[in-house]
Formats: sequence, C-alpha cells, structure tokens
Amino acid sequence: MVTTVEQLVERSRAGVHRPEPREAHEAAGRGALLVDIRPEAQRAREGSIPGALVIERNVLEWRLDPVGSHRIPEATGYELEVIVVCSEGYASSLAAASLRELGLTRATDLAGGFVAWAAAGLPTA
Repeated sequence: MVTTVEQLVERSRAGVHRPEPREAHEAAGRGALLVDIRPEAQRAREGSIPGALVIERNVLEWRLDPVGSHRIPEATGYELEVIVVCSEGYASSLAAASLRELGLTRATDLAGGFVAWAAAGLPTA
C-alpha cells in the first residue's frame, strides 16, 4: 500500500495537541523545550526564536533520546515536553511523531511553524 506525504503528516498529527504560537511561547516559559529543526540557511533567511534549541532534523532523534549515547544534556527523560519547530509546521509534525516513537510522549510541534510564530509578533532574532 502506498502512502502519500499528506497522509503521513495527517497520521502524525492524529490525536496530538499542536500548540499555537502563543501557547508554545508560554510553554517554553514553563520549561518546555523549543527545538528548531530548520537547516542553517533557512534560519538565516527567516530568522530564529530566541532561546530555542537548534537541532537539525538529521540528528534530532540521536540528540533527544534520553538513553542514547549522543544525547544532549537537555534530554533529561521521556517526560520532557518538546515542541518541534520547522518553517510552516509540516516537517515538524513528522519529526515530533518520530520522537513519540522513541518514547517522548509529550513531543509535539508548533502549529504553523516559525512563520506563524513571527506572524503572531512573538520574539524573533
């Protein structure tokens, strides 16, 4: 059976709360980890979110696996609240689903991505 990318994104979002920008900003203030997975060139072109942790998509699972040998210090456990950010909220949905498969049950992504964050007037650099 063939699956389209649209179906894959839809499945990755099923039953998952995806915070809007202001809600994600508040969650970060409470300690949620905002993780920007955009490539460097895209961040340079669009801007960045102050305080967001930059982990490019190709190493995301290795850096956030709480028991992995290549994890970052912030990967403190499976209960960690992670909000993944991409440009418009599509690649981040797939990335968050992958993190949930690793056991990070509170992994989600920013609805609308960085574009929605900036449009909401939230801090950017």
